[in-house]
Amino acid sequence: MAKDFGVEEITEDLAPSFNIAPTHDVAVILNDGVLRLDAMRWGLVPSWATDPSIGSRLINARAETLTKRSAFKDALKSRRCLVIADGFFEWQKLNGAKIPLYFYLTEDRPFGFAGLYDIWSPPLGAPLITCTIITTEPNELVRPIHDRMPAILPKGAESLWLDPELNDQTRLMDVLQPYPAAEMDAYTVSSLVNSVKNDSPECIEPASATTQQPSLF
Repeated sequence: MAKDFGVEEITEDLAPSFNIAPTHDVAVILNDGVLRLDAMRWGLVPSWATDPSIGSRLINARAETLTKRSAFKDALKSRRCLVIADGFFEWQKLNGAKIPLYFYLTEDRPFGFAGLYDIWSPPLGAPLITCTIITTEPNELVRPIHDRMPAILPKGAESLWLDPELNDQTRLMDVLQPYPAAEMDAYTVSSLVNSVKNDSPECIEPASATTQQPSLF
């Protein structure tokens, strides 16, 4: 992962995870003068928050409101990051059931969600570093399943998003577009992912022919 993203420093030795949920640690790349691979808790706790539980409500940030919401507008200026993943899950409603699907890039490589982070300092104890994933309109692949999708940054936009000197909101907002559907695919996975207690490679394996449900694809 560090090689794929040209990381200069690794500050956390993260184990693989196949079913990440809010409040779990995620792999994050940031540029604070050094391009670093770090771990942050998923669910943004703004520096001004009085209660860290607010993070459970700020796991995503709508691209359209980044410049308006107090929880995000300062982070957009100077605390941008990439949240690294190989894919993401969404659930398709079908015949009264919710069928989990795994979305990934056809290049079969890790990618970066556009993210924001903040540092919350409690009265006692160590600072808490948390992040949120930016969402945008869905592309043609995701739209039948969900009305939003994570903002996946193309390779050419990653360094721009992480540039600590860049504070041009127009340029930043321009890269928060739906990722091209032609460069993505999806398949049905098992119901293992419905419980965060399950975290194994089986979570991202295609569902077997006996358990796979019909889909819209």
